[in-house]
Amino acid sequence: MSKRWLSVMTAILMTVGLMGLTSMEAKADMPTDVKLTSEQQEEMKALQQEALKQKKEIINKYVEYGVFSKEKGQKIITHLEQRYIKMEQNGFVPIFHDDYKRHRSKES
Repeated sequence: MSKRWLSVMTAILMTVGLMGLTSMEAKADMPTDVKLTSEQQEEMKALQQEALKQKKEIINKYVEYGVFSKEKGQKIITHLEQRYIKMEQNGFVPIFHDDYKRHRSKES
């Protein structure tokens, strides 16, 4: 029994160790100080505006079909617009937070 227990603990520790290494590698590959040129920003602005327009149309269709209430649809659209404003303020460069998983677990 103790050999099985030791094997299970070893497997768990190895898995946790590998997960830690892969997350550190992923963070190391992300550039931290990216600046887009004005041309690149204008292109990203046009793409983001088009994506926002399409997402709004999708949400409005869900409201029309009764999947979302009108209030819920408006709340989602407001959130999308706020995200667009933040992207615009950041020069259309996405921000990656280290606490993403922790943040998502609080909302769930």
